[in-house]
Amino acid sequence: MTPARPIELVCPAGSLPALKTAVDHGADCVYLGFKDATNARNFSGLNFDDKAIAEGVRYAHQRGRKVLVALNTYPQAGNWKNWTTAVDRAAESGVDAIILADPGLMAYARKTHPALRLHLSVQGSATSYDAINFYHQHFGISRAVLPRVLSMAQVEQLIANTPVEIEVFGFGGLCVMVEGRCALSAYATGESPNCQGACSPGKHVRWEQTPKGMETRLNGILIDRFADGERAGYPTLCKGRFDVNGETYYAIEEPTSLNTLELLPELARIGVSAIKIEGRQRSPAYVAQVTQVWRAAIDRLQQGKAPFRIEPAWMADLNKVSEGQSHTLGAYYRPWK
Repeated sequence: MTPARPIELVCPAGSLPALKTAVDHGADCVYLGFKDATNARNFSGLNFDDKAIAEGVRYAHQRGRKVLVALNTYPQAGNWKNWTTAVDRAAESGVDAIILADPGLMAYARKTHPALRLHLSVQGSATSYDAINFYHQHFGISRAVLPRVLSMAQVEQLIANTPVEIEVFGFGGLCVMVEGRCALSAYATGESPNCQGACSPGKHVRWEQTPKGMETRLNGILIDRFADGERAGYPTLCKGRFDVNGETYYAIEEPTSLNTLELLPELARIGVSAIKIEGRQRSPAYVAQVTQVWRAAIDRLQQGKAPFRIEPAWMADLNKVSEGQSHTLGAYYRPWK
């Protein structure tokens, strides 16, 4: 089966080298953020200043690719100007779309920059076609990124009942929460990832070698303890190992990556417009490896040669960059639902 229109491959760009790597390895779109709290990957060393975004837009557009800017956190009463200024910066830089979560900011963008394309962020937590159609009717949203909590049947039903393009996560870190509504990091640190842009902010993170092993803490809370030689992951509450009734295990979510490569034909059949790769916090090497695999898979599907076949080497390459070197279909595959 050949899809009616090619699925766009949307890849992460946490830095200018990552952006160029994504473009060079076959991304149709790259998404990025500014160096502030207006985006949900507000970590030191990541993101773009005006000079970098100008170069990134030039590099991508010269090669026929698109640039999307994530302004997907929520402004508050005292800092509204920071977010409207970010919208203006994005529009003036010539990007192809901005990715928004806050309705007030959508209204500002539509009024101030009517020609600028708007995408609804996963941070908007829209899990029904009624919600997405509301954003479309009131703010002109052209595309919506779905939270990673919907089954394939739910995604199919949603697509059949909205004119909005639907983008889904295809690979990368798996969030067990409905994005935009997570309070775990705020509970531990007092800083909300939905407003300050960082889940488990770096200034609250500590690694400490102890007689019991390497301990990772978030604002003093013990998140995990690793044996000698065991890779010590970044401490987030949802992926910590905790003592529950005398048993220590990943009580909320195991460190594993979402990988839907085998579902690609089904995603195309139900009308998904774009596949998103998570990982703006990851290295250019990660971006290169994941982008080239997904580019090859989408191209093979588009050729229409039946049956669609996944190369074992593709899965091996993706497993190398997966959390815990393992992967899951996440909520897409729920045989009991």
